[in-house]
Amino acid sequence: MGYDYIFDNLYILSNPPQLQQTNDVDTTLAPTPNFLANGGLPDNPVAITDPDVARENTGSFIPDQEVPYSLTWTTSYQRQLGADWSFEARYVGTRGIHLLSQNRINRQAKVSPEEGRPGLPTFFSAPSQAALNALTLDLDQINARSSFVPRYANAGFNGASVVAFLSNGNSSYHGGSVQLSKRFSRGLQMTAAYTLSHLIDDTTAEVFSTVLSPRRVEDFQNIRRERADSALDHRHRFVTSWIYEVPWFSKTTGFTRTLLGGFNLAGTYTYETGERITVRSGNDANLNGDNAGDRAILNPGGTEGVGSSVIPLCRVSACTFDEDGNVIGSVVGYLANNPNARYIQTGSGAQSNIGRNTFLLPPINNFDISIFKNFRIGESKNFQIRADFFNAFNHPQYVPGSVNSVDPIGTTGLTTLNQVAPLTSDFLNPSAVLSSNPRVIQLAARFNF
Repeated sequence: MGYDYIFDNLYILSNPPQLQQTNDVDTTLAPTPNFLANGGLPDNPVAITDPDVARENTGSFIPDQEVPYSLTWTTSYQRQLGADWSFEARYVGTRGIHLLSQNRINRQAKVSPEEGRPGLPTFFSAPSQAALNALTLDLDQINARSSFVPRYANAGFNGASVVAFLSNGNSSYHGGSVQLSKRFSRGLQMTAAYTLSHLIDDTTAEVFSTVLSPRRVEDFQNIRRERADSALDHRHRFVTSWIYEVPWFSKTTGFTRTLLGGFNLAGTYTYETGERITVRSGNDANLNGDNAGDRAILNPGGTEGVGSSVIPLCRVSACTFDEDGNVIGSVVGYLANNPNARYIQTGSGAQSNIGRNTFLLPPINNFDISIFKNFRIGESKNFQIRADFFNAFNHPQYVPGSVNSVDPIGTTGLTTLNQVAPLTSDFLNPSAVLSSNPRVIQLAARFNF
């Protein structure tokens, strides 16, 4: 059992807003003289005169702390093979409990079929006007529903969302792996390992670090709908690495050995299943005041990788629009503009049918190779020159991160990759948004002593 800790930044973010103040500084103007000497920010927080005023000015809540922890169980079998080889088979299971999730505890989805609040249908082919006229639920009725949790509806919370970081998340991981190793002998050392694993969770991050998987749940009051393959689930992973002392001219002496001997080859090959991302609609479809988690609609018969926006369908006659683009008429459903698309935008008041992390990005398929030569100097020193080839064969690898390093990755523009609307050529097109991680060659010289 291993305990985590709740990092302080979460509760700093959750400080009662009536005790927080900000000072917007216009950087085009001269700074305020003696700003800190005069006390900095003025000491005039909101006056809390009664409970209603407190509620009206409360935008966050700090719940009782439940520290996240994990349970891990493992077993392994090891066997020596001959003089230089070894084999190991391992199983690891881990369960995460009380994982943190970002929530708006006083908001509920106006569309939540599990809670008795159905949404509007989405059609892949145009229905008849008679079929539309027979539909009894329309968008006006859905908009009339409260998006606030009933017990707070008349308690003064209607002006803002109350943010809290709840310890209500869970995860489970099962992984089996095999590893074959050869200790250094006869000029060769190597290891090869394969892992088959499955990671399921209902919350992956509590802040906006998983850009391609929403940080907040789609329905704040129903975390069960979030349980799915994790964004961190990489089902298959194979890694092998080696170092080989090239035996050329190893038994010669003098200038020949110095010039032509002492070469080494080293390398690593990695294959890893790609990252899973969530296909989003780009709008607040369930009308809970938040568009960060609203997902798209899956068309099982559609073409993979293709998305479509929708148009509203109205009762009595076709929908019309005013000069501001607002619908005139009673919207009772939506029609996909492209019936052959696999991912359809969830219109306002419609209900999605897709889970988290359903689209798989390309895998890592990478060779790193090094060539180096040692020049021995005495018994304990040597001079080495080397060339390192990262992504040696220049395989395009469009992954949301780095293949060979932990460099920071810019997230601006990444949302066009997994967002149906507005539909662009970037949608589910990794090569348009992500780096190919091209080959990098590094030359180095070093003295070992």
